[in-house]
Amino acid sequence: MGKKEEDGPDSGYGEPAQFDPTFNGPIKKRGCTDIICCILFMVVILGYIGVGMLAWLYGDPRHVLFPRNSTGWFCGNGPNKDKPHLFYFDILKCASSANVLVATLSGLQCPTTQICVKECPSTFWAVSPLDYIPGKLAKDVFNQSLCVPSLDLQKTNLSVSEIVNKELCPFFSIPTTSALGRCFPDIQKLGSIPDSFSSTPGLPSSVNETAKLIKNGTGDIINSFNVKNVGLRIFEDFASSWPWILVGLVIAMLVSLLFLLLLRFIAPVMIWLIIIGLLASGAYGIWHCYWEYANYKQQSASITNVGFTTNFQTYLHVQETWLAILIILCVVEAIILLTLIFLRTRILIAIALIQESSRAIGHMMSSLAFPLVTFALLLVCVSYWGATAIYLATSGQPIYKVVPLNHSYGGCTSITGNVTCDPQTFNSSDYPECPTASCIFINYNEEGLFQKNMFNLQIYNAIAFLWCVNFVIAVGQCTLAGAFASYYWAFSKPDDIPMFPVGASFMRTLRYHVGSLAFGSLILTVVQVVRIILEYIDHKTRSAQNPCARFVLCCLKCCFWCLEKFIKFINRNAYIMIAIYGKNFCVSAKNAFSLLMRNIIRVVVLDKVTDVLLFFGKLLVVGGVGVLSFFFFSGRIKLPGDTFRSETLNYYWMPIITVVFGSYLIAHGFFSVYNMCVDTLFLCFLEDLERNDGSLQKPYFMSTNLMKILNKSNKQAK
Repeated sequence: MGKKEEDGPDSGYGEPAQFDPTFNGPIKKRGCTDIICCILFMVVILGYIGVGMLAWLYGDPRHVLFPRNSTGWFCGNGPNKDKPHLFYFDILKCASSANVLVATLSGLQCPTTQICVKECPSTFWAVSPLDYIPGKLAKDVFNQSLCVPSLDLQKTNLSVSEIVNKELCPFFSIPTTSALGRCFPDIQKLGSIPDSFSSTPGLPSSVNETAKLIKNGTGDIINSFNVKNVGLRIFEDFASSWPWILVGLVIAMLVSLLFLLLLRFIAPVMIWLIIIGLLASGAYGIWHCYWEYANYKQQSASITNVGFTTNFQTYLHVQETWLAILIILCVVEAIILLTLIFLRTRILIAIALIQESSRAIGHMMSSLAFPLVTFALLLVCVSYWGATAIYLATSGQPIYKVVPLNHSYGGCTSITGNVTCDPQTFNSSDYPECPTASCIFINYNEEGLFQKNMFNLQIYNAIAFLWCVNFVIAVGQCTLAGAFASYYWAFSKPDDIPMFPVGASFMRTLRYHVGSLAFGSLILTVVQVVRIILEYIDHKTRSAQNPCARFVLCCLKCCFWCLEKFIKFINRNAYIMIAIYGKNFCVSAKNAFSLLMRNIIRVVVLDKVTDVLLFFGKLLVVGGVGVLSFFFFSGRIKLPGDTFRSETLNYYWMPIITVVFGSYLIAHGFFSVYNMCVDTLFLCFLEDLERNDGSLQKPYFMSTNLMKILNKSNKQAK
């Protein structure tokens, strides 16, 4: 067994690597690879830049960020900078499902006058029947801040009824709250509507009917979009707690570094503790299952007494269930024990490689900072994609049409909302047969060539974004692989390690291998696009699917998920071979796959050992910092002098979530470097075994610890 482990790789996947006396690490003489794909990637990037420029020229994100009033001006911007809220004159027209115009208007638009106001109304108010008597002055009835800006209550000669009919001022207002810059009814205050309020002409006669109509029409909107106040409170929490959030993230970074440092010195202890803990957990599970089985056996609780039921809790009270679990746990425990017995040497190899990875990172600490470069590039990709998507979505010019706000006039029936208008120059006097005619926003123009291809451009934006993200990740992996390979193939460590290995590898990657990395990223992007399409089809057809269709879609999604994982695995190892030998993507992927398949048992053991160890490392960092932040921000840990009190936070869980999420990103960044180091050194170790034999002409480059585990050594010159 030992001899086969040391010298007998499976030759069914190609011939082992041959000795090359000139090879001592990543080759210097290399040429550009996969040039065609490099050109294609550059063309796509140029097209992506062109789409962004067109979106910037034609788009206006203010359509998304700010609401519009009836005249087309933005609230909280420009002339209405001090009026950030949009007020609806007759909110009941938004709530009434009987009004057919509501169905024709897009977004949150309603067939009622809308103006920008400084503050949303917070009280009940309505025009009383006595206010309609002739001679009643409008300035004594209405509030100027809630009327259209073109109306001057101090100078107007219009009567109260004329102002109400033309919707120049609202005839009632209710307590409202701001959501996404719009004044929506405050549902909590609708239960205290005064009785006199419902005596207002134009409102339902019953207080309950009024409240019910408003709740039914706007309750869902408020529940879905009333986030601005919450957002402001969260912002206040961040403003007061950001120094402590940074302290939590610094602690996460220090704990991650400490864990990696411990791996260098006590990796064997940590790994064997994990293995012993796993075996102990299995042994306890076996004992507990046997105890439950014996207990229910004495009670004669058999599955024959239960039969078939959809209540699965019932099956936990029968002896057969615990017997089945007991058998399964015994089989799993036996498999783990046999694996440890027969693969103990390979586990020792995995431990030695983990220690060697810690040494490699210790000799090039700049590698731990390289994920910041990758993160910055990914942030640029995400920001560009988000900005382009918003600008594309708002690239059409707004379309306004003439709509009657009140159908009580007979002439209004002839106005069907097909006549376009300009809200800033619109004059209702042009429609004498319908005094309540108004210019209302309908949608955005979709007639231009650019607007007609908006959907295609959004798809291009998404695909180019995925390709760029995968490419950036590939650049990071290839750069780190080249740096760590230069460490392994340095015969005298650290003397033979080149200066600035990370920087040199980064420049080699960008100079020679953009095409190969783009090729691998494109393959992964295609699979991801197919997965997105399958998810979209599943979402759109879920209500119409039969069991057979659901099964087929589920199988397809599962297959492409597995395919994506496999391609990521192949790409990762192909990038390592590209960084070392400078060959194209297909050749590198083939060589890496063949090398791994010739040593498949070592691959499986190493992969599982490192995965478990890194999982516990991330769990330690994220869980430990998360628990610490919980005790701090919830007030259970007090600071000397009480300089920061958790009682001042509106939502103390928001800083906790931020710290936990940031800790995960930091831990993932550190451990991704470590994982890349392990994978790179492992491939180099396999090639070292195939290329060299420990003689003076073919000395091993592996560490002394690895040679000791494999019973190998380099012959010394006499």
